[in-house]
Formats: sequence, C-alpha cells, structure tokens
Amino acid sequence: MTAMTYRELGRSGLKIAPLVLGGNVFGWTADEKTSHAILDACVDAGINMVDTADAYSRWAPGHQGGESETVIGNWLHKSGRRSKVLIATKVGHEMGPGRKGLSRARILEAVDESLRRLRTDVIDLYQAHIDDSATPLEETLGTFNDLVRAGKVRAIGCSNYGPERLGAALEVSRRHGYARYESLQPWYNLYDRADFEGPLAELCRREDVGVISYFGLASGFLTGKYRTEADLEGRPRGLRIRAMMNPRGMRILAALDTVAARYRATPAQVALAWVVAHGVTAPIASATTLAQLAEIAGSMQLALDADAVRTLDAASVGSEFRPPPG
Repeated sequence: MTAMTYRELGRSGLKIAPLVLGGNVFGWTADEKTSHAILDACVDAGINMVDTADAYSRWAPGHQGGESETVIGNWLHKSGRRSKVLIATKVGHEMGPGRKGLSRARILEAVDESLRRLRTDVIDLYQAHIDDSATPLEETLGTFNDLVRAGKVRAIGCSNYGPERLGAALEVSRRHGYARYESLQPWYNLYDRADFEGPLAELCRREDVGVISYFGLASGFLTGKYRTEADLEGRPRGLRIRAMMNPRGMRILAALDTVAARYRATPAQVALAWVVAHGVTAPIASATTLAQLAEIAGSMQLALDADAVRTLDAASVGSEFRPPPG
C-alpha cells in the first residue's frame, strides 16, 4: 500500500485522484437516493472527479438521456459539495432526432442543457464522446475553445479517438491557438488492451495528454465475481461478461487472485491498480452500492511492484489480445 497522490490531467490544471467515479449507473441501476449516498462516500474517500455524459442512460427503457446528469446535479445542489468534486461530462452521442455529433450548433445546445441538469455554472472537463468525422475538427475545437473562453468549461477532452484523429485534433489546436484536448478516454483494462497500447498510448505520453480509461473492470468481469454461468443470472451485462469467460479470461482471473492474495487486496483493486501501473492517469469505475464504492476506492492506495505487473501482463497475452506493433 502507498499514500494516494493527485495527478494533473494533461496541462489542464485539474488535479485528480488515481480513480474517477463513473456516473453511467446513476438514475439507471442505482436510484437517486443510492446514487447520492455513493457520491457522498466518493468525496469522503478522496475521489474528486465524477464522469458522466448527456446520453446516460438513454439506452434504458423509458429513458431520454440526461438522467445521470440530473441525479448528479440534484446531489450538487443538496449536498453543497460542488467545490469538492470535478465534474466531467460529454457531448456527441444521439439525444434525439438530429441531436447528435460535434457541430457548433449541437455543442452549444448541449452544453447549456448539461449545465442546467448539473445545476452548475461550469463543467470542469467537457469531452467529445465520439469522433464526428462529418464535422471539421476546426469547427468542433473552435466551439470548445469559445466555451473555455466564456467560462462555461474549464478544460476539454475526447473519448474513443484513434491516434490519427487525436493527433490531427492536437495539431488543429496548436495551429489556431485553440484549447486542446487535455485528456483521452479510451476503452482499456487488463482484458481489453490492444486498442490503447501502442501508437495511441505513445501519442498521449509524447503530447502529455491525460488518460482516464473506461471499463476499467471490464463490465465487472475483473472483479472475479463472474466465473460460471450461474453467476450471470439477472446481470444486465451478462452477454458481454460471458464472452470473456474463455481460457484467457480464466487465466487473467487466476493471476488476479494470486496478486490479490499477496497484497491482501481484492481482484477489482488489483485490476484498477494495474491500469494505473500502465501509465493511465486514472481509470473510471462505477459503483451501485456503498460496499462497491469502498472496494474500488481501496485501489487508490495500492501500488503494484514490477513482479505483480509482469504476472498480470503475462496472463493477459493470448489469442484474444492483439499486441501493439514494435
């Protein structure tokens, strides 16, 4: 175990703990009362960034999107703890007919909607949720720059960008003097490594772009709670987890068990610490109960040594993992 340290996200000036609380479950699998209790416990544990999106949780039956932001906004208003937490949200996914993408008109409409739902006057980190190839990067980044200058947004980031598009976006900002993407949100965990490791990770290191990876626990698979078909009953992400219950997945769980026993930690804590050990600023993890929140928060005091990292690295290489070039 080691003392928790806060890290600057890119060059944004935003200092974040080595864990970000995912808000995708708020108003979906965690009701408002439970969500508020988790948010209180999050701040008490030293986690100081909550990540959400305008589209959370539009996928759920009867939902329109904005449910998570609304729950968080109500908590900010009720708790009076706005100064204790950084709010990260996103724009780009569809919110209704004609309401998607990263055009100037869509971003300007969406940011005011998010500010209203969040009941705040500034978004600490505003992120492009997806790449929008139909809109010129100059238009998107110019609009984000205007929001930073207007004080509605403190810093900007992106999610699900490949190395070519992220590199192009950074160059556009450099050329025009715009605010740049200070963070990237890639899909990255001990099971899903190939899309981030290699050129994308190297670009982030070279350009000092912070990384707040999502699916840090691989939809719960890396907690070690799902090892048989019976464990999947009633789980909303059962199909996704079942796909990981293969020889490589079982090998990863065995390695997590070994390292967790050595550190007197849980597999979930080890899995999140592994992400940080691979240069990620902070992984994102969600919780639907106070017990889950306490467990993931414990990862912030866990520093894996080189032997533990090698053990986990070796277990995760296999036919399902595409190693980076070079």
